[in-house]
Amino acid sequence: MKGIIIKSTGSWYQVLESETKTIYEARIRGKFKLIKTRLTNPLAVGDEVEFSLEQDDVAWITKIFPRKNYLIRKSVNLSKEAHIIASNIDIACFIYTLKFPETSLGFLDRFLACCEAYNISALILFNKMDILSEDEEEIVENIEALYQNIGYQTLEISSYSKLNLDILEDKIINKTSVFFGHSGCGKSTLVNALQPSLDLRTGEISDTHLKGKHTTTFAQMHFWDFGGSVIDTPGVREFAMIDVEKEEIQHYFPEIFKKGRECKYHNCMHINEPKCAVLQGLESGEIEETRYITYLKLMEEAEEINQK
Repeated sequence: MKGIIIKSTGSWYQVLESETKTIYEARIRGKFKLIKTRLTNPLAVGDEVEFSLEQDDVAWITKIFPRKNYLIRKSVNLSKEAHIIASNIDIACFIYTLKFPETSLGFLDRFLACCEAYNISALILFNKMDILSEDEEEIVENIEALYQNIGYQTLEISSYSKLNLDILEDKIINKTSVFFGHSGCGKSTLVNALQPSLDLRTGEISDTHLKGKHTTTFAQMHFWDFGGSVIDTPGVREFAMIDVEKEEIQHYFPEIFKKGRECKYHNCMHINEPKCAVLQGLESGEIEETRYITYLKLMEEAEEINQK
């Protein structure tokens, strides 16, 4: 039998059988756990699998089919390197909030670099627009223009005022989407606004640190009445890339890669080389400093991983 993983708790999975659309509780055979990997989880929501039924209709997953893509975060388990958040994604939506909680541009840039690395279409959603002052709206507009100029899709939204939710629905209809962002950015509230019948649990913002509290504990796939699905994920603090050489990092920053074609040396790393067009672009303002700082950090991390 074939199916798709729609929920993962770490030890148990829920599998949606492809033909009958029956949901089974499932576990994995020991051989999956023996595979040497730098990932903490052998299976993720969105994975297509093969399974067999045994007593009490418990499913045992025997095979995983090749993933077309996936997104990963840094693992909290120091013995491993990364944890797959979701796989086989058509569009990844990053929920950016200027406040309650504040989202850093570095966090957004890591997300976009991961999308570039694993060939996933990205959409930046500027959420909670209804609570912003005029000055704050202008800040968002400037950030939005920056990413639009690079080539990314953006959309200003509000789950409460329903701002542009009809446009968002058109962008995700009949696709497997995934919502990402800090805890408290409004992922579950947005899912509920798009489809109230799902009634996902939402949390409040902590008054002490103005950060969200984790309400989504496990990744889970939900199906839209209008067509397609969304993978709701726990709040993520940092994205990661594995098996990436530092020389490749520039490929995941479209504006740096494009400008780098003008460099004097074809193998320029855009750090301190003579006649580097990227460094010149940084001085002239063509390359945004926050983006370049994230580029350098990812270069350092790739070097550290490769040394290990």
